[in-house]
Amino acid sequence: MTLNSFVLVGTILSYDSFFTTVEFNLNPATNGGPAVAVLRNNTIPCDVDIGKKIYVVKSKKMKIPEIVCEAPSNERN
Repeated sequence: MTLNSFVLVGTILSYDSFFTTVEFNLNPATNGGPAVAVLRNNTIPCDVDIGKKIYVVKSKKMKIPEIVCEAPSNERN
């Protein structure tokens, strides 16, 4: 069975000049536990900072997943 839609919630663990290490969890959580990924900094469309949340989202309508950033607290309702 192919997964057509998903959201991965990522927490930035560390970074340097080129790469960012992110711990990802599925939303909703599954019994598989978290996964760790190393991403190029230029693939993250916001400032990189330890503890910041990023999301990898894909819906049935999208051909490839998209990385999006957590909205700053002053932009939330």
